[in-house]
Amino acid sequence: MDIGVVLQTTPPSARVIDLAKKADMFGFSHVWTFDSHILWQEPYVIFSQILAETRNVIVGPMVTNPATRDWTVTASTYATLNEMYGNRTVCGIGRGDSAVRVTNGKPTNLATLRESIHVIRELGCGRGVDYNGSTIKFPWAAKSELEVWVAAYGPKALALTGEVGDGFILQLADLSIAEWTIKAVRDAAKAAGRDPKSVKICVAAPAYVGNDIAYMRDQCRWFGGMVGNHVADIVERYGDNSAVPKALTDYIKGRESYDYNEHGRVGNSHTSFVPDEIIDRFCILGDEKEHIRRLTELKELGVDQFAVYLQHDGKDSTLQAYGETILPAMQDLGKAKQ
Repeated sequence: MDIGVVLQTTPPSARVIDLAKKADMFGFSHVWTFDSHILWQEPYVIFSQILAETRNVIVGPMVTNPATRDWTVTASTYATLNEMYGNRTVCGIGRGDSAVRVTNGKPTNLATLRESIHVIRELGCGRGVDYNGSTIKFPWAAKSELEVWVAAYGPKALALTGEVGDGFILQLADLSIAEWTIKAVRDAAKAAGRDPKSVKICVAAPAYVGNDIAYMRDQCRWFGGMVGNHVADIVERYGDNSAVPKALTDYIKGRESYDYNEHGRVGNSHTSFVPDEIIDRFCILGDEKEHIRRLTELKELGVDQFAVYLQHDGKDSTLQAYGETILPAMQDLGKAKQ
């Protein structure tokens, strides 16, 4: 199992780059960032500097969307970074959340998401594509390679992911929800004539290594609020009695509002509805042994990567614990089962 890290591009950018360099040193496979250009700094500029100062990590947004940038500009950015640094990018994409809502926009529909995935991937891989009635291609990007990984929760988005995604991003670490979503993605891939295992599975969630569970819960409660935004969209679309597991939808019944100016922020005042039980399920908290146990369960479900959200006050200590203890343990586990 690969281990990645998810950073906010919160100023100073030098701090973000420093954390990325440490992740590279410790053997993390990916450095992802939020992509919300009003709330935080522009990630693609920072990706360039991360790539310049690291040797191995792959960088990408968790996640971008089809609405805030022209798709050809997005694809050109990846292809340019690949030419500069040797195919070390990945495009994580979804319908859109904070990046569109803070400008009073709305998430895109799934048809638009599907089309954008095709355009971005084809151009990002140096191939020609039809776009707005023209056939276009980057003549300088023949060697560029780009995978597009799709973030999804609801049934139709999961189906789209299995049909067209190179990877699936699930932003929570609950085992039962992971099992349900992975099955939905793989079933859709099989129905589309694809190898179900060709779709890489990435679970991303806050992880905090420590012993004070109550404190760590409060540091990570924001995540339940963030996920709750997507869950609210699902409930609005499918109703309370859909096929979506109650383990995902029931906890938002006490949700009243959400202030995107506090999005992804520790101490978010609009996440008091999130119970401790949800934090324990959605996040990974505890000592190194507990993290290894939870990651092993996810690995056995077929998860290819766990991406650590580092939005709490234990960034350096958690990064170090993963690099020195947890990541090597997971690598040894993989070798033992070969």
